[in-house]
Amino acid sequence: MLVTKGPKVEFDGQLIKKFDKTGPRYTSYPSADRFDDRYGYPDYLQAVASLRTRGTRNPLSLYVHIPFCDTVCYYCACNKIITKNRDKATTYLSYLKREIEMQGQLFAGINHVAQLHLGGGTPTYFSDSQIDELWAQLRRCFQFAPDEVGEYSIEVDPRTVTPSRVHNLRQQGFNRISLGVQDFDPEVQKAVNRIQSEEETLAIITAAREAKFRSVSIDLIYGLPKQNLMTMQQTLAKVVKARPDRIAIYNYAHMPHAFKMQRRILDSDLPGAETKLDMLSLCIRRLTDAGYVYIGMDHFALQTDELAIAQRQGRLHRNFQGYSTHAESDLVSCGISAISAVANTYSQNVKMLDEYYECIDNNQLPVARGIKLTVDDALRRTIIQMLMCNFELFIPAIESAYPITFTNYFAVELMKLQTLMQDGLVTIDDEWLIVAPKGRLLIRNICMVFDQYLTSRPEPFRYSKTI
Repeated sequence: MLVTKGPKVEFDGQLIKKFDKTGPRYTSYPSADRFDDRYGYPDYLQAVASLRTRGTRNPLSLYVHIPFCDTVCYYCACNKIITKNRDKATTYLSYLKREIEMQGQLFAGINHVAQLHLGGGTPTYFSDSQIDELWAQLRRCFQFAPDEVGEYSIEVDPRTVTPSRVHNLRQQGFNRISLGVQDFDPEVQKAVNRIQSEEETLAIITAAREAKFRSVSIDLIYGLPKQNLMTMQQTLAKVVKARPDRIAIYNYAHMPHAFKMQRRILDSDLPGAETKLDMLSLCIRRLTDAGYVYIGMDHFALQTDELAIAQRQGRLHRNFQGYSTHAESDLVSCGISAISAVANTYSQNVKMLDEYYECIDNNQLPVARGIKLTVDDALRRTIIQMLMCNFELFIPAIESAYPITFTNYFAVELMKLQTLMQDGLVTIDDEWLIVAPKGRLLIRNICMVFDQYLTSRPEPFRYSKTI
């Protein structure tokens, strides 16, 4: 048994093999593949207008997508643009500022912000002066909570910044930083076209500490080409020694049919299924032994980190940036492919630069598709959120919030859960549905029981393996 001081988690290799399937990551429900292109700009305007009828308003969360990268990492499945032509970033920034202004006008009077995240691509593809320019526009259009209250994060490729630039990022207003590492082994890095020395990565972590960032996060991936248990152990030892506040360890999803760059990875270089399971077991054991709390899915955090604290207090949330401490915030997103969650709607921007520029030139927000949640969607989203974040569901609270009798409404789902109960993944009584320690690694499988879209439209989508 592998146990944390937060939620307990057990690794059961036989069960993981038994439930080996693909499924949504539930950064939203309904998941993004269910969005409809009949949802457009007018629907988004209506969603924002509905916020003004609320009795209470919570601060917003902002996301800004910066898609550019200097080089391609073969494993990457993000929406990105590989270019060394910096003029493209200059043009993109000019349009991004116009989109931010349009959003700011829409949210005038309800534009308080407590969370900001810059993702990519590589946000630090923008120069210091360009990020200064971006911050200035954001502050013109929105009101930000003070530094000690707000959570303002940026994803950083350590190859693109210096220690002095890390200090400047802190002065610009960021107080959380996330570093892409993936693996420290030189052969693995070569196989995925991401050469990144241990020294330059550790120098950035040290600089972030010196600059008084509130949180430092590291991303790793297991299942990459040339990886084995020994290389994984060595990478984990170096990461644990660096002591980041948060660690995300993602399962590499090899889908060359969907992502062209992954075709450069040789199937023969990939670790087998058994080795990947052993890697996952090693990661859990090594991090929990080092004092990290299992948050859920791929995420671990020190007990003193705000994610771990929010989970203990029942305030944890999950959105398109992963786990978050801002459960009640509407999410406003800018940039190509960015997804907003406003009121009971989701909306995604267009994915191509030309389309994006055309929409902005026509004075329209670049909404390409989305979905307006039904009452059933909202109910199931609440259940999936609670299970993903807290590993438990208090049934009377659901019945108080929605006009249903749980056992009647979810009779089919409860029958499916009986099978999971027999395998020791969940326990259910009249009041509680609780995910057992051995079920926590399979939380996506458990949540899929409540996904009505998988039942009504079971055709295959581009999902990754649940483990």
